[in-house]
Amino acid sequence: MIERRQAAEWVRDYPRPLLVGAVASHSALDTFDGAVAEGLGTLALCQQGREKTYARYFRTVRDAAGRRVRGCVDEVLVTSRFSEALVGTAAAALRRRGVVLVPNRALSSYLPIEEVEEKVELPIFGSRRLLRLEDRSERENYYGLLEKAGLPFPAEVKDPEGIDGLTIVKLPHARKRLERGFFTCSSPKEYRERSQALLRAGVILPEDLAKARKERYILGPVFNLNFFASPLAPRGSELELLGIDERRESSLDGLVRLPAEEQLSLPERDRIPEYTVVGHASSTLRESLLEQAFSLGERFLAAAREQYPPGVLGPFCLQTCVDRDQRFFIFDVAVRLGGGTNAHMSVGHPYGNALWREPMSSARRMARELRLALEEDRLEELVS
Repeated sequence: MIERRQAAEWVRDYPRPLLVGAVASHSALDTFDGAVAEGLGTLALCQQGREKTYARYFRTVRDAAGRRVRGCVDEVLVTSRFSEALVGTAAAALRRRGVVLVPNRALSSYLPIEEVEEKVELPIFGSRRLLRLEDRSERENYYGLLEKAGLPFPAEVKDPEGIDGLTIVKLPHARKRLERGFFTCSSPKEYRERSQALLRAGVILPEDLAKARKERYILGPVFNLNFFASPLAPRGSELELLGIDERRESSLDGLVRLPAEEQLSLPERDRIPEYTVVGHASSTLRESLLEQAFSLGERFLAAAREQYPPGVLGPFCLQTCVDRDQRFFIFDVAVRLGGGTNAHMSVGHPYGNALWREPMSSARRMARELRLALEEDRLEELVS
């Protein structure tokens, strides 16, 4: 593990202003838009063949006086693999430019988590150590942290023979490894039938099914709570709820829009939906639920600080369902910029706007924290 003191040494002599870098995928556009809003430069780390969105369509254009007139991607670095820009002499060159890396899901998806922990030689905004918790297959994952914090999450079903109500089975897709091969079932018989159908269709693999997590399905809407924990704020006032998003999943969303009769007329391979996230939409909570949401965030912060000091630095997302009794259940956690924050870039999050009295997206809040840290000479408190 690259230690925080190493990251602190890297940023101690960083040039001002610094460059905000991100792996060019997932929520990178939000990262770049937020940085630009706070007057910081941006660098997209692109993989060859996937750079056009950043190198062409959102590339910064300036007028004759050097003023930005469109775009939010100032610089693009294209390599054959994302990792090539993050190690060795390439990383050293980026450090000389003053690059701080904002982690997103793409970083820990396209690079093994061990490489992120031990080989990415750039200061990371947030906790490098906590990124591993997202992997459900790890011995230390977010479920353990939620349990230690006394936070609510769906009950696990250990054995398929114990399935006696609606259950979701969580495992990766066989071919699209970064996507979900999830399915639901209500009995051991349904589990066997649906898993066998997905195995035959090549959607899931036997080895993934053997170690899949099975948990009670919570009937209710999904709310991804996008929080920010400020390392610069006094203890007790560091937590902010910036905004909320919800997922758009294929082919689930298309299936549920059909009347039941049409669903039943589909061929067998189309009746079991896939849960591939293809987009997000903005959402809000009724205000009587906001205090519960803040309580979840406070308890998660306290547990992370105790178990993995110094705890959460910057953005994190608790992905929740709310049942018919208005109880929250956390079914996923991201200790970084969440996947749905692009829904709020430029216009800001509803709650972030209300708090800061100006458009405040998750990425702009990160950039604001970076700018304040530079002004106060406290940049080392934000990175790992």
